[in-house]
Amino acid sequence: MPVAGRKPIVVGVDPDPDRLAAVAWASDEADRRRLPLTLVYTQGGPVPGFRLEGSPPSWEKWRDDLHTGGDDVLRRVVSFVESRRPGVDISAVLTEGPPAWVLAEHSRDAAQVVVGSWHLGTARELFGSAAVALPLTAHAACPVVVVREAEHTAQQPPYFVVGVDGSPHSAAAVDLAFEEASLRGASLRALYVWHPPLLGVLDEDAAVQECRRLLSETVAGRGAAHPGVDLHHEVAKGHPVRELTTASAHALGLVVGTRGRGGFRGMLLGSVSQGSLHHARCPVFMVPRERER
Repeated sequence: MPVAGRKPIVVGVDPDPDRLAAVAWASDEADRRRLPLTLVYTQGGPVPGFRLEGSPPSWEKWRDDLHTGGDDVLRRVVSFVESRRPGVDISAVLTEGPPAWVLAEHSRDAAQVVVGSWHLGTARELFGSAAVALPLTAHAACPVVVVREAEHTAQQPPYFVVGVDGSPHSAAAVDLAFEEASLRGASLRALYVWHPPLLGVLDEDAAVQECRRLLSETVAGRGAAHPGVDLHHEVAKGHPVRELTTASAHALGLVVGTRGRGGFRGMLLGSVSQGSLHHARCPVFMVPRERER
């Protein structure tokens, strides 16, 4: 159980020894925030099958294999974290069940949940980490960070990008974006993307001014807690996913709410959120609104 007041950073562990980007990112984040780190390695259920007379049931063999292989994976990852961030308090959890569900359960008592991902647009990814990242993000009770395995180069001076649309979800995203930028000594670009309707508008200038008003209202007062963060307001015209992912191409991270304006009741994950996961090249922070955490 997490120590009171010190909810851990939780990271999903991949069995592939070459896929350690998420673990590295999570260990750095835990060290930066002075929080414990929980490594979670999970596998699905046993494959049904017949058993020969005198042999153990298939689920028993599966469980033995799980513990043997899982313990090896976790020992390797614990060693990696200890060498990278020796001051971080580490715990390791070996568990059974669908990874997205297991990590969503851990999110109830976590500061953040971190998962790795290759580029989500590939067909291979439909059966890989996208199958974890998308449902996890839709159901998590805390922010979820999706970290690319592919190399990402951040621009200097460092900056974060946060998507704003005036909704409570984007307000929660702005709060986290300020925290992350402050922790890293980075600036923050708050971006409102206006997507003109197909039939156009009678007064485009008035529409853009309304966007600027919503943007200003969302960020107003939030910088007081982080006076060292240099904040830039921007209103762009175009498709939100394209504009956000372009703006964040060399950012330390892109922060978005899990649902924004235009979402409908029952929708698990907004289209901008999904698009950001698929197309962004930097780490993506998906933030549920406060009352849903």
